[in-house]
Amino acid sequence: MSVPSDLKYTREHEWIKDNGDGTATIGITEFAQGELGDIVFVELEEEGFEFSADDTFGTVEAVKTVSELYAPVDGEISEINEELEDNPEIVNEDPYGKGWMVKIKLSDTSQLESLLSADQYKEIIA
Repeated sequence: MSVPSDLKYTREHEWIKDNGDGTATIGITEFAQGELGDIVFVELEEEGFEFSADDTFGTVEAVKTVSELYAPVDGEISEINEELEDNPEIVNEDPYGKGWMVKIKLSDTSQLESLLSADQYKEIIA
């Protein structure tokens, strides 16, 4: 199971990538999409939506269940992955690449340091 070392993780199975310019990209992990099964619908908040860490910013619907998406840090959505509207299965096929969910403007980049490293996340899913 892939757990890229250049990302940070949450206990709720979101990943976040610091883009290095005050923005970050968020998605769900390979483990999460595997647990959910075939993803049939992704619903995301609109651009401009502001949230705090642990707030929900959308949902992922699979054949058997619906799962909320939790923000790893404080921020504001600057872009949503509109490709997921018509092709939600991209999350199953490429969760760390084309299957990203939202791009955000970070409110406080230091919050990234409190998230799980790849090694810490691997321990949780082991």
